[in-house]
Amino acid sequence: MFSTLNSSAPGDSNLSAADPQMLQELTHRSLKVSIIIVLGVMITLGNVAVLLVITSSVAGWSRNSRYFLLSLTAADSAFGLLVMPLNLWVSLLKDYSEGPDALCHVVAFCNATVYSTCMYTLATISLERYIAVFYPLQYSSLMTRKRTLLLIAFAWCFPPFLLSPISFPGGIIEVHFSTASLVCNPSYSTNVGYSLSLTCFIFFPCSIIMTYANLRVWCAAKRQRLKLRKYACARRSRHNVASRVLVPVMAAYYTCWTPCMATMIYNAVSGSSVPEWVEFVVVWLPTANGFLNCIFYFWINRSFRRKFHLVLQRLTLALCPELADVLGCCSASRIQFVSGVADNNNSVHERSSSVSSTCTLLSMA
Repeated sequence: MFSTLNSSAPGDSNLSAADPQMLQELTHRSLKVSIIIVLGVMITLGNVAVLLVITSSVAGWSRNSRYFLLSLTAADSAFGLLVMPLNLWVSLLKDYSEGPDALCHVVAFCNATVYSTCMYTLATISLERYIAVFYPLQYSSLMTRKRTLLLIAFAWCFPPFLLSPISFPGGIIEVHFSTASLVCNPSYSTNVGYSLSLTCFIFFPCSIIMTYANLRVWCAAKRQRLKLRKYACARRSRHNVASRVLVPVMAAYYTCWTPCMATMIYNAVSGSSVPEWVEFVVVWLPTANGFLNCIFYFWINRSFRRKFHLVLQRLTLALCPELADVLGCCSASRIQFVSGVADNNNSVHERSSSVSSTCTLLSMA
């Protein structure tokens, strides 16, 4: 790629012609790297803040919910802590004129595994929410601690098994480094059957589970809201939590993941690539879902925000008491008391044995 820099005088005209194109490529590459870094920092900071809160109890959240949410936070954090650094490292070290190598195969395997784990985790969260809303009396027997951990283990262990052929050079599918997306990507057209089977085992089942479960929960919440309004309880009822959470969750999921899967299928079937910036956007768009999950599953929930403020006050008091005095933070004993009251506040009004309280469905029952 850079060999033209050493051209002799007779090739000066070729060098001059290549200069604008090379300059454009370098400009695009710098902009892409900046976007990736900013996205990685946002995802990492957002999920670190989430971890500070959900590692301890949150009012209205069951133990199983916290397990699933911790799994989601870990999967989303892997975007910023594993996927982005690995691909940026390869993009800086790899000579674009070289063919595929073992490192690129390993990086492509890590990319695909993190992406798939995130989708499976979102599907298990939707399933847990569905059981919590429609089978509240059987929830404890259906979603035991063992079954919860098994579901989480499946979400983390099945993708590496399914995607393991990608990690072997000279295997059933080729891998290349894409200068358009700065990512080590499988060449899906080199094995159409395997590529399409990945969508059938990962994207479509997860999408069906999420769509069905969240649609049923949304319909149940709507019926409950109408019932409360009918019995003149609307003034005591909460805002339309289901629409405020479930609709953005599903919209973000399909917006972030569908273009990537559609491009994958198009590449596998046609063998053609999409334009440079289209490829960059669709490849990195799913990582944005890792940041949006922080908002829709956590920050939109009042119990989470309350607990985050308490954790922040504790950290401020512990690390910088002078700053805590300036900001007017409560004393440690008062924070402990408030935290205890919040944690013991029963979930009669926060039907959140499932996720982040999307299910404030029967708050007045």
